Amino acid sequence: IDSRLHTPMYFLLSQLSLMDILYISTIVPKMLVDQVMNQRVISFAGCTAQHFLYLTLAGAEFFLLGLMSYDRYVAICNPLRYPVLMSRKVCSLIVAAAWLGGSIDGFLLTPVTMQFPFCASREINHFFCEVPALLKLSCIDTSTYETAMYVCCILMLLIPFSVISASYTRILITVYRMSEAEGRRKAVATCSSHMVVVSLFYGAAMYTYVLPHSYHTPDQDKAVSAFYTILTPMLNPLIYSLRNKDVTGALCKALGRCVSPGKVTTF
Repeated sequence: IDSRLHTPMYFLLSQLSLMDILYISTIVPKMLVDQVMNQRVISFAGCTAQHFLYLTLAGAEFFLLGLMSYDRYVAICNPLRYPVLMSRKVCSLIVAAAWLGGSIDGFLLTPVTMQFPFCASREINHFFCEVPALLKLSCIDTSTYETAMYVCCILMLLIPFSVISASYTRILITVYRMSEAEGRRKAVATCSSHMVVVSLFYGAAMYTYVLPHSYHTPDQDKAVSAFYTILTPMLNPLIYSLRNKDVTGALCKALGRCVSPGKVTTF
């Protein structure tokens, strides 16, 4: 609504917001219905759909958070070339790459996971259809698939993390060379929100998919999964939006129009 927010950074944030909305909607509504109705049952088709959407959206968010660090790098290290390096076409390619990467993850892992015979107990010791919880129900050896999935997850974490590390290394060097304290403060403030979200999201995912299963317990898995499937998407609006003066100003302006449609509020 506010033309001041029509910039590459806010365009990428809008995509992150969309992913968070869809991501949390694949898990929380079903979980709440199960709690209220006390039924706690999901069909095989429903479990497959939830599994696919979860992997796709989580993977897309991984890639988008990694590519967003490039936006911060350009803004701080090459501010004069920012309109060219972060043009509309580049932003569209970044978003398309994130969605494509997440979709590949979902299309690769979902068919393989769901084709295992679940001839043991059909009771999933989790609040949604996550890969580790589903593999425990299989009555055949899944160690080869778990190894392949482990390698896949390492690559999915390593590629965005490499982009983040390279971008923030250059940013730190640039900030260190700045002579003005105000410039340093603005640069740190610009990157702090992104780093907080990356730390929360990547840290929880590394625990679930990279740390060996011998270090896990079902209760710990549930707590960590709740952290990055529910709490992190809830915290993102607080971290990115409500701490941002431009966003809060645009929100107040939009709310002012809704409350007083006949009046115009200026800032």
